[in-house]
Amino acid sequence: MIRRSLALLLALAVGLAAPALAWAGPVDWQELPTTADGRQWWDAGSLRLTKSGNLSVLSRFQPAPEPSGPEATTPAGAIGTAPGDAKPAAGETAAGSPRPRPSDLYVMEIDCDQLLFRDTSINGLPQWGSQWQAVGGDGLIEETVAAVCEAGGPLLASR
Repeated sequence: MIRRSLALLLALAVGLAAPALAWAGPVDWQELPTTADGRQWWDAGSLRLTKSGNLSVLSRFQPAPEPSGPEATTPAGAIGTAPGDAKPAAGETAAGSPRPRPSDLYVMEIDCDQLLFRDTSINGLPQWGSQWQAVGGDGLIEETVAAVCEAGGPLLASR
């Protein structure tokens, strides 16, 4: 009985702490140009104006695949293998190309006036007290903030 009550309490707390779940609606991923760091998308359907007058948006980041070198695979003809029997190394597909790494979901709050951002949720987990960070220095973040601020112009004008 106590476990059930604790589980219910935890589910209620998570539900209240994750307002992004209340935004359930159509997802409209906008992909940004890929960089050496990976791929980034933002969801136009999640774009909202926060109580403090900033923009909030759901974004997705997928790190670039780790390079595979000759040491990552067993060459055909090596001792214990026959030609054509080489198996893909961990993290590779049968064709020998690296598997895409899993992506992470972020709810970002963006201050377009000062070009600052902070992650308020990562993979559904609230980031209490997250600090504002300057946009400069990370190409994917710069592109995300520029695209979101442009798309959110009408929302920002209404504040």
